Amino acid sequence: MAFENLSEREKEVLANLVNYYISTADPVGSRVIAHKFHMGLSSATIRNTLQDLEELGLVEQPHTSAGRVPTDSGYRVYVDSLLKPGPLSTAEKQAIKATILREGRGINEILGQTSKVLGEITSQLGVSIAPKFEEGTLKSLKLIPISDGRLMIVVVVEHGLVHSVILEIESSISEKAVREVESALNERLAGLTLSTIRRTVAERLEGVAGNPRLIQLVLDSKAKIWADQQSESIHVAGTENLLIKPEFADRDKLTRIMKLLDDGKLLSEFLSQASGEGLVITIGHENTIAEIMNCSLVRSRYRVGNITGTIGVIGPTRMPYGKLVSIVEYTARSITEVLSGIDEKQGRT
Repeated sequence: MAFENLSEREKEVLANLVNYYISTADPVGSRVIAHKFHMGLSSATIRNTLQDLEELGLVEQPHTSAGRVPTDSGYRVYVDSLLKPGPLSTAEKQAIKATILREGRGINEILGQTSKVLGEITSQLGVSIAPKFEEGTLKSLKLIPISDGRLMIVVVVEHGLVHSVILEIESSISEKAVREVESALNERLAGLTLSTIRRTVAERLEGVAGNPRLIQLVLDSKAKIWADQQSESIHVAGTENLLIKPEFADRDKLTRIMKLLDDGKLLSEFLSQASGEGLVITIGHENTIAEIMNCSLVRSRYRVGNITGTIGVIGPTRMPYGKLVSIVEYTARSITEVLSGIDEKQGRT
């Protein structure tokens, strides 16, 4: 439904209906709109307008005798064309910054706190996803013998990401040989993205000097060393917020969502698919995962250098979009600033 095809009266009635339904969860009738919003229109005129909106697929009646509620299409028109972002108070901004910084300065700690503050402030589900590991640029590679027959490889990526893996070695290798291979690996691979290394590591290490058994171990273990950690790094907080929302009174529906959150991988992949920078809102059946087709997602990317991650909120389609847009956008900017601060601090040490 093209917004420009709506009359001014239809736009105003739709906006008032959505705003009232968001705040009450009660189907909205023409008499309620006439009394609450003082539009200067009779109840009968508003009723006719609601009928027109229903024919356009923007509102519907859950029961014959009930008022009307927005459809997914109605919410989409509202979000795209009628939404007015709600300003954040100084206290809300301070709470976001303080909570993100409260525990430690590691990325996982910050992301855990980010999902927590999003859940608390919005009364929805707060979600944060770690930056895509494979997009990072290799800063250095460290090889650390930890016992006879075991070697830990630490992958250090620019902007604070670290990944480690322990490999089994058939026999012990001298410290000198380990350092020689470590130096050769850094010389050949530092400055490349991890996805590039994973695709081309065999060619890049061809003819490299050093212990051949150790070099072959690195080549044989490339899937582990250069693994994409994205699907394992999702943080969710605020699941208790769903329990008090009427949309989730159906326990089967709630159970399915909880299972989706518990697995994490499918939701992480879906949230990370949002294209471009900035805010993305998906409503109802726009979400291709069955468990959240009655939900809306408000999410935004954060960026540190060439690495991106995603933060956002999940809740019923009846959510206060204006306020959530402001919260998610501000939080994304804040986490970018915090992670950039980490990088700057590490660069000075």
